[in-house]
This record gives sequence, C-alpha cells and structure tokens, in this order.
Amino acid sequence: MFRRDAGDVRWRRSAVQALVEDTLTAVALNVLGTELEVCCTSPMTGYYRNGCCDAAPDDAGVHTVCALMTEAFLRYSVMQGNDLVTPMPQYGFQGLVPGDRWCVCAPRWKEAFDAGFAPPVILEATHQYSLEFVTMDELRAHATEP
Repeated sequence: MFRRDAGDVRWRRSAVQALVEDTLTAVALNVLGTELEVCCTSPMTGYYRNGCCDAAPDDAGVHTVCALMTEAFLRYSVMQGNDLVTPMPQYGFQGLVPGDRWCVCAPRWKEAFDAGFAPPVILEATHQYSLEFVTMDELRAHATEP
C-alpha cells in the first residue's frame, strides 16, 4: 500500500496537480446547485470576460453575482467609488445602463442590499461562492427571471 507522507514532496505535487485538474474539469455551479448559466455577453461580463460570473482565485473582488442593473444601484455604486456608468474605451468598457446584466462583487451586492439599493439577481447565473457573502434568502428576495 502506498503511504502518503505529508512530507513527501512527490505526494504534495501530485495532490496539487490533481486538485488543479479537478478544478479545470469541474462544472461551475450556481446558487441553486445546478450548472452556472451565462450572465451576459453584451456587454461582456465576468472576471474572465467570458460572460459568466465564475469564481476565480485571483479575483479579489469576487465578481460572482449576476445582477440586473438599475438606476438606483448604478448611482449607489458611483457614490461608493465604483463607477460602472462612465465608458472606459481603453479597457473595452462601454459603461453600464439600467437593464444591463453584470457580474458584480458579492460583498458590494451585500453592501447595497444592506443599504436598500441591491439590484435584482439572476440566480441561475450567480455562482455558488456568492453564498459565502450573502444568504440564499437575501438573493431569493431579489431574484428575477433569467
């Protein structure tokens, strides 16, 4: 029987490699426990700009909530120092308008929720990692149809 000694570098390397491979082949799940759906491709959203609110280890903002932009939320975001309205062509960002879908930061969505400005969310396109920051009840209270 192969003994997995934690001090064995070969074992650690293979365990990390397996973890990476599992991550690359795993299906991302939404807050409903089903496959994560696309949030929006026009404008192209998501941390990876692939249309999905994927969880990413290098995404410090945790852009995992698929939200339907409202005038109130966009104004609130600007007041909080996160201008989602002004176009920034140098980054390929055209600016958001009410009605656009966008992957927003889970902590920012929770902050907006607590302040009374949370936009509607699309549960099917909201990554399950969002539940580390907001409750399912909070999300359901603001759910809209995909």
